[in-house]
Amino acid sequence: MTTSPLVLGPMMRYVDETSASIWVETRNAARVSVRAGGRDWEASTFAVHGHHYALVEVDGLEPGTVTPYTLDVNGIRVWPDRGSGFPASMIAALKPGKPLRMAYGSCRTSVPHDESGNRTHGVDSLRAYALRMASGGDTPWPDLVAFLGDQVYADSTSEQMQQFIRARRDINAPPGEELKDYEEYAHLYYLAWSDPANRWLLSTLPSAMIFDDHDIRDDWNASLSWKKKMEAMPWWHERIVAGLASYWVYQHLGNLSPQERAGDPVWQQVARHGGEAEPDLSAELDSLADRADQKPESYRWSFCRDFGDTRLMVVDSRAARNLVPEERALLDEAEMAWLDGKMRGGFRHLLVAMSLPFRLPMGLHHVEAWDEAISEGAWGKLAARAGEKLRQALDLEHWGAFQDSFQDVAAIAAEVADGKRGPAPETVTFLAGDVHFSYVSEVERASGSRIVQAVCSPIRNPLPRLMRSFTAITSYGLATPVGAWVARSAKVPNPPFRWSSLKGPWFDNNLAFLEVSPEGLKLWWQTGVVNGGDHLHPGLERVASFTVAPRRSEETAREQL
Repeated sequence: MTTSPLVLGPMMRYVDETSASIWVETRNAARVSVRAGGRDWEASTFAVHGHHYALVEVDGLEPGTVTPYTLDVNGIRVWPDRGSGFPASMIAALKPGKPLRMAYGSCRTSVPHDESGNRTHGVDSLRAYALRMASGGDTPWPDLVAFLGDQVYADSTSEQMQQFIRARRDINAPPGEELKDYEEYAHLYYLAWSDPANRWLLSTLPSAMIFDDHDIRDDWNASLSWKKKMEAMPWWHERIVAGLASYWVYQHLGNLSPQERAGDPVWQQVARHGGEAEPDLSAELDSLADRADQKPESYRWSFCRDFGDTRLMVVDSRAARNLVPEERALLDEAEMAWLDGKMRGGFRHLLVAMSLPFRLPMGLHHVEAWDEAISEGAWGKLAARAGEKLRQALDLEHWGAFQDSFQDVAAIAAEVADGKRGPAPETVTFLAGDVHFSYVSEVERASGSRIVQAVCSPIRNPLPRLMRSFTAITSYGLATPVGAWVARSAKVPNPPFRWSSLKGPWFDNNLAFLEVSPEGLKLWWQTGVVNGGDHLHPGLERVASFTVAPRRSEETAREQL
């Protein structure tokens, strides 16, 4: 049996009207070639901790064209896999003026797709979608899929990942079943992206990505107390450096446009070698990761893209935090300034994508605001210790638990919606994941743009049924007035606006979609279903749909399930 020189990929990453970025991991140092439409593009690999990667920049494309491509490694054709049965992989250059259509979601565990895996983790909605698209038909492709965190679970590993760990170290010694170093992260990404159906989908569908806590560890940067506790662990430094370094390689690099990559200090190490020898980026990446952890303002993980009349901002809501109690912020000063500069009118739709929902159901929002206040001393030192324990035990570290940041971003969103930052868009829509249930809510406003929250979580990692009941109880009904009373008791300022549920919650594994249409911003959620006991070939069903219509036609805004 011949081992392929291609380990992982190809993955279609950044794509615009005339260029595309294709990422691969190879088995050894190599020259990687992409062939499409009678043309060739090449790149040499770079090394990180014994692994080899390449990012091929395909340029000179005709806008709006869709072209099949092949991939060679050292002159050997490695893609497409002729025995896979999947269609050819395509490069789809964006068409000028085409309304944006995209998919998004978060929280996807990497376990087998057989009956056992589906019983414990549900059907992988991304894989079900891949099989639907592979079957043909006239369903239009999205322009991209945005993965909003927890692509990999470094702290809650599968049996397959634990087998890999056991083969190389004592799993009973810290950090146990959790990831330890870069080598283990590389294997975790392999498990996440090597399934044939998902691999084929991501070879054609462009992707954008941002991390969340489980990419590193549960409650990552919840508070200064949490950070100090982790930094006291002897294994933590290697873990955080490996987590951020591997994130740069596997996720962040492909988010960048060719111009942005050219300005990246680590990527410049690749450019300087000019393909003459394989550069080893291990030291530079580890240094960047360590610096980004200790001084978040030193590196930006957030990014922004414009698709015609729609702007998409993907915001880092994990690494860019200021945890100093008297300066506590979910976005530090530099990150807030970046977002402030990007949140402008003149677009039909503003999409603000982040791992954490900006607006939780109001009951949960009030509880998190109350817990932050008491954790920071509103009720004294004894209550502060109890509040910190509660914060970490119940994951009370979303936007509501960073009130200064919440108030600042809420004010920016309201200014945009009121036309104070240029012509008001139809919507300011916050996209998010993380919470393991999906919903749509809207700010209660009489005029201006509609301010909407649309959450899709999980893609594959459902809440246990007991937790679903707890979530519903603490989010809705009496939880809102009770939570507001509790927050006022700790002198938490009132939110600058109220919001209410439009649809949800629903707890299925889902992949969400949105489309800019003449009627407004269309949103829908789809889940994978097993038919006839065939767990390896699930179908796809629509769970919910909703159209955010311009305010002038609000009476037509809602669609029935």
